[in-house]
Amino acid sequence: MGKFSDLAISQTTLKSIQNMGFEETTAIQEQAIPLALEGTDVIGQAQTGTGKTAAFGIPLVEKIEKNNGLQGIIIAPTRELAIQVAEELNKIGRSNGLQTVPVYGGQDIRQQIRSLKKRPHIVAGTPGRLLDHIRRKTIRLDQIQTAVLDEADEMLNMGFIEDIEAILKEMPEQRQTLLFSATMPAPIQRIAETFMKEPKVVKVKSKEMTVPSIEQFYMKVKEKDKFDALTRMLDIHAPELAIVFGRTKRRVDELSEGLKLRGYSAEGIHGDLTQSKRMAVLRRFKNGQIDVLVATDVAARGLDISGVTHVYNFDLPQDPESYVHRIGRTGRAGKTGIAISFVEPREMEYLGMIEQKTKRKMERQHMPTFTDALKGQQSVITEQLIDSIESGDLSIYEPIVEELLETYDANEIIAAALKSLTKEPDQTPVKLTFEGPLPSRKRGGNRSRGRGRGRDGNKRSGNNNRGNQNRNNERSQQKRSGGGNRKRRYSNN
Repeated sequence: MGKFSDLAISQTTLKSIQNMGFEETTAIQEQAIPLALEGTDVIGQAQTGTGKTAAFGIPLVEKIEKNNGLQGIIIAPTRELAIQVAEELNKIGRSNGLQTVPVYGGQDIRQQIRSLKKRPHIVAGTPGRLLDHIRRKTIRLDQIQTAVLDEADEMLNMGFIEDIEAILKEMPEQRQTLLFSATMPAPIQRIAETFMKEPKVVKVKSKEMTVPSIEQFYMKVKEKDKFDALTRMLDIHAPELAIVFGRTKRRVDELSEGLKLRGYSAEGIHGDLTQSKRMAVLRRFKNGQIDVLVATDVAARGLDISGVTHVYNFDLPQDPESYVHRIGRTGRAGKTGIAISFVEPREMEYLGMIEQKTKRKMERQHMPTFTDALKGQQSVITEQLIDSIESGDLSIYEPIVEELLETYDANEIIAAALKSLTKEPDQTPVKLTFEGPLPSRKRGGNRSRGRGRGRDGNKRSGNNNRGNQNRNNERSQQKRSGGGNRKRRYSNN
């Protein structure tokens, strides 16, 4: 792949990208960015995990004139994606002094109106909430130069096609339109034909989804029990080097602090850390000074880390390709790795999607008990004792043993030695901020069982004619995180 410095990108934008730790482009970025910079309408057909955000975000930022107010709109299917896209664009536009604001259901609309009054340059939002703001005239489209449809096929699946058409009809005709979609069903093709001008198509094949040398397991466990499950598995496995994946930056911070509280050597990396801090943590991890690295997806992508024996998906990723990226950190150089995913009961459909993509059924493991964890630690110490017996000169310790045997039974001495050496599972209370399960992916009318709401939170009717029903009743969820690492491909979405 090429480098961002080879593209016709301004030095200020390039500085932001390099500060994020990115140098190499992904396939979608290499092909789409030059076309978009020329002002061409672009259809990017690519899966999640290929770097779509930068593919449209960099050209969008390059076109913005700092003093002209709102000039770019990004339409996204979920509040999580809208938040994530806004975060990434704020990083890309940082050196230019540009601001991107997310708008989505579940957040007080008055708070969003206050943010919009500060005249952001770009807005990333879900269709329902964007329409609300357009109709309230809190978002004005007269200066819009670029419209982006992100994950268009997913918005179709969720019943947003009419909202998308309504938004695009309100925009100036003289604009650039960028559409990104994993697939191109007929309704999305019609959107392209109606609202785009001679678009160029860029296609990127999905990554190979094979994980042959990795043993994969899953544990069906409630959110409140996940942390105990993780620490008990760490005690049982006693991994040489392990990576724990969390969904958000807050989750990574809380997990790494919680693990340290319970006596594990752990550190976290995510997008809010400086590049130097991330590299320092990685050095300590590679040198064995840290046993457990806690990371967000984006912060860990592209890392060249050898010797990882275990990967724990504390939070299940939203797409199968992210799963493959994660567990690919282990099982390298012909070695077998182990990957365990903690699956909240309402997320089982995501597990099925992963198994379908990887063509591998995962074996279920049950929640380990305190006793299981204790036995795991005892096994570690027993192996160490056996190694000492077989490889070391113990003559210097024999007089002490003989002295002890005059008073105590040999079994008692060995048991006491095991007890003093064994790290008993720490049960220090650790409270994590609640993270809701991944949203339901069921197609059609009622995507959330019993609630009749989609991921955007808007009510659905059988004929998709929602109008303005309950636009403001959307439930908020924690944002997903982002980050970067030097000399790697920018593959955040």
